[in-house]
Amino acid sequence: MKRLIKAKVPGRHPDGWGLYLVVEPVGSARWAFMYRSRATGKRREMGLGSTEALGLAEARLAARDARELLAEGKDPITERKTLIVVQTFGEYADTWFKTKKEPDLKSKQAKARAKYALEHHCKPIRDLPLNKVDTAAMLKVLEPIWTASPEAARKARGLIEQVLDAAKVSNYRTGENPAVWRGQLSTQLSKARPAVKHHASMSREDLPAFMLALRAREATAARALEFQVLTAARPGEAIAASWDEFDLEAKLWTVPASKMKGGRVHRVPLCDRAVAIIKEMDTFREGAFVFPGAKSGKPLSGPVFERLMDRMKVTGVTPHGFRSTFRDWAGEVSHYSRELAETALSHVVGDATERAYARGDALEKRRKMMADWAEFCGHE
Repeated sequence: MKRLIKAKVPGRHPDGWGLYLVVEPVGSARWAFMYRSRATGKRREMGLGSTEALGLAEARLAARDARELLAEGKDPITERKTLIVVQTFGEYADTWFKTKKEPDLKSKQAKARAKYALEHHCKPIRDLPLNKVDTAAMLKVLEPIWTASPEAARKARGLIEQVLDAAKVSNYRTGENPAVWRGQLSTQLSKARPAVKHHASMSREDLPAFMLALRAREATAARALEFQVLTAARPGEAIAASWDEFDLEAKLWTVPASKMKGGRVHRVPLCDRAVAIIKEMDTFREGAFVFPGAKSGKPLSGPVFERLMDRMKVTGVTPHGFRSTFRDWAGEVSHYSRELAETALSHVVGDATERAYARGDALEKRRKMMADWAEFCGHE
């Protein structure tokens, strides 16, 4: 049966005792229970759910329950609610994360954080049946961390909302989603949404001296961090930069959507020093990544910038915070517009109407801005 699901052979494939795997011509697959109505004598088909929502073992259990209802003289479709195999929140959340959520997360850190939230923060509801997770259960999850760890609370609530939405589509739940903020939890918890924790940044006054010290270092990590600061990129984007993303003749770095937080292609104009860094790395090119790590075929590891700054005795600053330093420079020192600075940071600018008219990314205007930024850093 698993082979038929994978092969997606169209048709009705019997598993036995009334259970069928139904594969549509478009490739979607679902379970069905076929039986003859005692009242009319006609054959009836009762859908049990998609193969994504229900495994073979669960489908067989549902078919068994349907046969028992028939033996009692009851119609399974009429008694459908009793056939739903109710999983616990933990069981369903683990399967949902592995098959639906994890593949969409770009970094190991993001995957680990989401998995931790579902396993640790959601402990109070993991053993509850999906259809028993209500507002009271949500409060048991959120109240202990709502003020102590607001960012963790925000992420946990969002993940639970997604899990329960998916469970409703799979017919494991009905009614309103108790994890929704507006109209649900907003009446029970603080009106203010949990605050987003800002990344600690370096003051713009201290940046030139730091960049000078950074440039004096010869390590690959130093070149990667220098490149990140000069391009105002996120640490992960700089670390994962690959050779095929660069056009050095055009002084352009094109980051594919798959590597971007917002899921959109981002073009970055390169200042002269950024180009020089890429050319320097090219002299000992190893594999696909511009900034190779210790393991062959892998880029630098995630916390490499933090370790570098520790060695440089730089405290109270995060690598991501250099983006805030850039934003501070753009808003307080430079003459460039807020929109241009936000575009450089790959942030969404304006509402939907404004974005519809502003289709370009102001590449040439940003090229001058990034050159001025590099000059401020003491690199041009």
